[in-house]
Amino acid sequence: MRIIIISAIAQNGVIGRSNGDMPWHIKEEFQHFKNTTSGFPVIMGRKTFNALGKPLKGRLNIVITRDKGLRFEFDDVKKFHSLNEAIEHCKTLGVEKIFVIGGGDVYKQAIKIADEMILSHLTFEAEGDIYFPQIDEKIWKVTSKEKRDQFEIVFYVRR
Repeated sequence: MRIIIISAIAQNGVIGRSNGDMPWHIKEEFQHFKNTTSGFPVIMGRKTFNALGKPLKGRLNIVITRDKGLRFEFDDVKKFHSLNEAIEHCKTLGVEKIFVIGGGDVYKQAIKIADEMILSHLTFEAEGDIYFPQIDEKIWKVTSKEKRDQFEIVFYVRR
């Protein structure tokens, strides 16, 4: 099972705002995200899930939270208290890959163990206070790039 980080990152490293707002709306990038993650489990933090407001269709939604009492009104959302617990659960499902979709704290943990990253590097800076972790070029190798109108999709693998 491959662990894949997927994110969109502004030129200044911003990936979002702490209030859950997304600092941009790029239809083509959202479509890329949907097409890439559909059919596979997605792992996210509670703030990211709250910002979405509901589970992403066509995917097993897994939320990581420290809140032991947190309950969801959705049957198709699983809750775990650590990234490792969520990954261990996914291993039991026999899936080919899982996607880590944010936010900042979850990315900081996942970048240490992920096998791949699919990052949309945006062509502009954005206002926000949540940043993607530093990408160490000694650890990550670019395998390919796809240029789009307002972003470039860059595929990384762990060296």
